[in-house]
Amino acid sequence: MTERGDGPRRRIGILGGTFDPPHLAHLAIAEEAREALGLERVVFVPAGQPWQKADRGVTPGPIRLAMVERAIAGNPSFSVDRSEVDRSGPTYTVDTLAAFAAREPAGTELWFILSAEALAGLATWRDPERVVALAHLCVVPRGRGAGDAATAFRDRYPTAADRVVALDRPRLDISSTEIRERVRTGRSIRYLVPDGVVDLVTRYALYRPEPVAAMPPVDA
Repeated sequence: MTERGDGPRRRIGILGGTFDPPHLAHLAIAEEAREALGLERVVFVPAGQPWQKADRGVTPGPIRLAMVERAIAGNPSFSVDRSEVDRSGPTYTVDTLAAFAAREPAGTELWFILSAEALAGLATWRDPERVVALAHLCVVPRGRGAGDAATAFRDRYPTAADRVVALDRPRLDISSTEIRERVRTGRSIRYLVPDGVVDLVTRYALYRPEPVAAMPPVDA
């Protein structure tokens, strides 16, 4: 942890995403960031109504929340925050980070964990300068090297150059898009997502061409 005159500074990691569904790469990314940065915990934040995915259907928030709860079960350093799922209307990272900053103890460092691909599109987000002011950025590889994306970020936001850290691993080529397609075509997703997530995908008949006849109650 970063040392200050009054003792070590708390560091909290925040991993946002649609998590439709959450998979093993999400867990590996969170664990790598936790260890590399000395994070006290990593909070998974499932998006409510992700504005950048308004052009496609997204699994209802309570079900995605339940899948994340299943995925992180057993790791005391992981937790889930449901604020975006409960929030009405489109959800924006800057609002979520502001809420975290307001409720965490003074001096807590927020670390927002995102992919190199997401960092490359940061300029299209709502109020990206405030996002960087509210949280340090931990960039993990996806599509392009995290280091390359961090360099491009520093070039675009030179005054925030010291607020981004790039990790060179894990490099797990797993995506939620691929998993949804595997389910749609009747292929196994075992060993790509936690067993508890497989159970919920089956229970709710997620990602299949035919809709589920009656949606059972949502639980974790």
